[in-house]
Amino acid sequence: MKLYVLLLGIALPLFSFAQSSRPNFLIIFIDDLGYGDLSSYGNDQAATPHIDKLASEGTRYTSFYAQTVCGPSRGSLMTGRYPHRVGGGWTTNSDEVFISEILQNAGYTTGCVGKWDMSRRRYQEALVPNSQGFDYYYGALGANDGNKVTLYNNREELETTNDMAMLTRLFTDKSIEFLTEHKDEPFFLYLAHTMMHVVIDASPEYRDRTGNGLYADTLEELDAETGRLLAALDDLGLRENTVVLFTSDNGPWSNDHARQHAKNAKFVEWTDGPELAWGRSGPLRGAKGSTWEGGVRVPAIVRWPSKVAANKSSDAIFSTLDVLPTFAALAGLKDRVPSDRIIDGVDQVDLLLGNSESGARDGFFYFEAHELQAVRKGPWKLRLPNLKELRDWTEMDYGTNRLELYHLGRDLSETTNVAAKNPEVVKRLMALAETAQVAGN
Repeated sequence: MKLYVLLLGIALPLFSFAQSSRPNFLIIFIDDLGYGDLSSYGNDQAATPHIDKLASEGTRYTSFYAQTVCGPSRGSLMTGRYPHRVGGGWTTNSDEVFISEILQNAGYTTGCVGKWDMSRRRYQEALVPNSQGFDYYYGALGANDGNKVTLYNNREELETTNDMAMLTRLFTDKSIEFLTEHKDEPFFLYLAHTMMHVVIDASPEYRDRTGNGLYADTLEELDAETGRLLAALDDLGLRENTVVLFTSDNGPWSNDHARQHAKNAKFVEWTDGPELAWGRSGPLRGAKGSTWEGGVRVPAIVRWPSKVAANKSSDAIFSTLDVLPTFAALAGLKDRVPSDRIIDGVDQVDLLLGNSESGARDGFFYFEAHELQAVRKGPWKLRLPNLKELRDWTEMDYGTNRLELYHLGRDLSETTNVAAKNPEVVKRLMALAETAQVAGN
């Protein structure tokens, strides 16, 4: 809605309600953070007071879903589409529409800092952040698996470093610089930390401070840097009109797989340590790379003062898939959501604002690569038989590879297969699974 003032017979816009009321958006995307890693989700190995404070100031979601692994999860976050629709791996298609593009085209200044992982971990002109709706980029196009990353400033390659300990602070610094420069205009900032993806490391002042291993030390530094970023929002007067989403790309590494990864990177000393040195799934079964709950259900916190309820916990089903349609709606851009392709995400504005306790999503499809492996409807989760896309990782839990049914409300840890006792539920969920398999692109 625009108001106009007449000046010399010419109608000029005086005030744009739509522009003045549009919120800013900040996504803090952690790498491989497990469901049980934060104090507010039950962790007692590391103190995470700043993230816990964020949870007390917003709503903590306990049925929030990402995808099984890094690159595909990021593609789904940006496009609102399951990974098999957007490239299926550590890449996206150049004709995909990112939430950054929708916001950028509507006047938002857009920034991406940190790990990209959507261009096959290298520079590809059409697939890097500056070609996908981001005005500014600083970070690494790939992961730090080999104990090194190559940093970019927009399209310019800067340096390759093996100093993993400095990345959390560096990416926070760059994020604060972006906020400071663009505090007077609507912005979208996507901060994708490299931690807690092995090879992990912490700054010297955080090393050995917990007594619970390097993972806990690194997590405490990540918490402190998150607190510093949120304090910058306050100092810049951006707190009230900024929607903050804090979440993870997938579950934590399985313990032995992470140790082997560190060993391959010639960090043999990191292969020793506490039994649970590499992140926790809490009460959930499984880890990164699997479609058990521990692989895809992740911590998630949303804060928007006076809009999103504070100090609340919600078990409504929510997903990174929902970010694109939800942010578009909050920005008054629902008509910009692509209609020429399947969007798997749903508009969760009513859930965020407290107008609906259950939200717009009552189910979730669990994909690994192009294979549908499980489906959830309400509290019921059906794991499909004869799965082929099972990662050959140490400690990977394959289950029986037969039909398995779990009631997540009564059996969050997926311990008891109740398929035989609930044939009608199995039949209903099998029919739902068939609709997902033929959905196309």
